[in-house]
Amino acid sequence: MKFTVARDILSDAVSWAARSLSPRPPVPVLSGLLVTAEAGLVSIASFDYETSARLQIEADVEDEGQVLVSGRLLNDIVRALPNAPVTLELDGGKVLVTCRSSRFQLATMPVADYPALPELPEPAGTVDGAAFAHAVNQVTVAASKDDTLPILTAVKVEIEGDTMTFLATDRYRLAMTEIRWNPADPAISTSLLIKARTLTEVAKSLGGGGRLEIMFGSSHDLVGFSSGGRRTTSVLVDGEYPKIRSLFPETSPIQAAVDTEELIAASRRVALVAERNTALRMVFTDGQVTLDAGTGDDATANESVPCTLEGEEITVAFNPAYLSEGLAVVDQPQVRFSFTAAPKPALLTGVHEEDGTVSDHRYLVMPVRLT
Repeated sequence: MKFTVARDILSDAVSWAARSLSPRPPVPVLSGLLVTAEAGLVSIASFDYETSARLQIEADVEDEGQVLVSGRLLNDIVRALPNAPVTLELDGGKVLVTCRSSRFQLATMPVADYPALPELPEPAGTVDGAAFAHAVNQVTVAASKDDTLPILTAVKVEIEGDTMTFLATDRYRLAMTEIRWNPADPAISTSLLIKARTLTEVAKSLGGGGRLEIMFGSSHDLVGFSSGGRRTTSVLVDGEYPKIRSLFPETSPIQAAVDTEELIAASRRVALVAERNTALRMVFTDGQVTLDAGTGDDATANESVPCTLEGEEITVAFNPAYLSEGLAVVDQPQVRFSFTAAPKPALLTGVHEEDGTVSDHRYLVMPVRLT
């Protein structure tokens, strides 16, 4: 095998494929990237039994062939090379990487031991990549990071016709976002449990490539994504996801609208004095919301931000991180807090200041009990 390709093209391809490599591969060969050169194209693939990634790039292929090399080492080497054509060549049991005067030798791993990559499921439809990425970023903040509850590390994707709804929870907060997509079957009705980290990676690496193709079959064991010549697959999470959609309140007697950017900045400042496991308190009155944190002889802080209140005054407290993460994904100039009562969860939604349009993203967060 021997081929030559521009450094930037190779570096981008290797870096993308290497993202799917497991930090603790179950077998040594899964730490490698499978590089295949044939017919003027070079394919680079990775697989860890759960997630696969593969893409093709055009290259000057002198000799066709296939090699398996350490993915992280190849990625580090290619990124460090000068901006010039790079040649990869199989020489006996080594892979030679040359670029100008730089020359590296990499050990190879047995290609025969590498498992076959999963086949892509059937195409189910397409979605705007930017809209998909935005929705993923909004809901994954609420997905659990605790692997002892694997079902909550997933995002539930509900599909009804041309509506795709993302739902996530870690038991302390819930997030829900709806977007439109173009299904192959207009009457489709199904749901998928996809790992939050898989969706985050797809949003980062494929969300900017225009149309994103989504693939899944009737067996509901694998989901695939493809855009711009890149494809990735992931096994779906098995289990019964909590029925959280019904927890979002339909009506709320108390509502307060606050400038999103002002509140984000104020809450970050006040939270500086909030020690671990302590709350940030918010007092909503007519005309302003006052934030305060810190107690006793320790450091304290308070700040007021203008707000518009409908209903009676209310005092609530939140985990500062949960509040900050919820505010950070609001995509409208104003954020609306909707309350039924102080001990009950608060609903955050984005509101367009001029016409009052409410966004399709909702974030429900449990308050901290005030003593």
